[in-house]
Amino acid sequence: MRKLIYVPIVHSEVDFGSLTHNLRKRYIDRFGLSVWRQRVKGVDALWQEIRTKVMALEIDFHKIKVYQDGLPVCGRELEIVQDLARQGSKNHQLLVELAERGATIMGTEDAQLLVEEYLRLRDGLDADSETGDRVTPGEDLLHRRDLYVAKRIRETLRDGETGILFIGLLHEVDEKLCQDMEISYPLREGEEEIEDKG
Repeated sequence: MRKLIYVPIVHSEVDFGSLTHNLRKRYIDRFGLSVWRQRVKGVDALWQEIRTKVMALEIDFHKIKVYQDGLPVCGRELEIVQDLARQGSKNHQLLVELAERGATIMGTEDAQLLVEEYLRLRDGLDADSETGDRVTPGEDLLHRRDLYVAKRIRETLRDGETGILFIGLLHEVDEKLCQDMEISYPLREGEEEIEDKG
């Protein structure tokens, strides 16, 4: 049986690349500087908890495939991860640490869908839904990204292998995975941690 360790994440400033300045400004304009600073501290604390839990897993990292929200299938995955780690991304610093312990970093997302997401964020779409549509363009895009990530995991994670998926809180990739995959949620304390999709 295939196993997937499902790790919900929150993106830090660095993870947004060239969008960081505008997103920070929008956030501060809407909620204030002190709330922004609290968010940054909260995200840092969450990443410390994620790192602690992941590094405490009793697994052979040489046999692990790591899937990452926002990491395109492109042949330069490790280079991208290392670059973001150098820029200060706690998420990508953890991925580098996992790779140094033998884990394989996997391209996870469709590059074209990531470009769509970048443009949506850059242009501030969905900030105020004026269309009255039940599903916003951002929700539809998130759904398409989730379908792609689930397909990518199904196609690359073999029977007997274990993967770790670092994925944003709004994603629902776990709901789109096949029946022959055991999913564990190590960050859920006090809850049942393993969901057998079979």
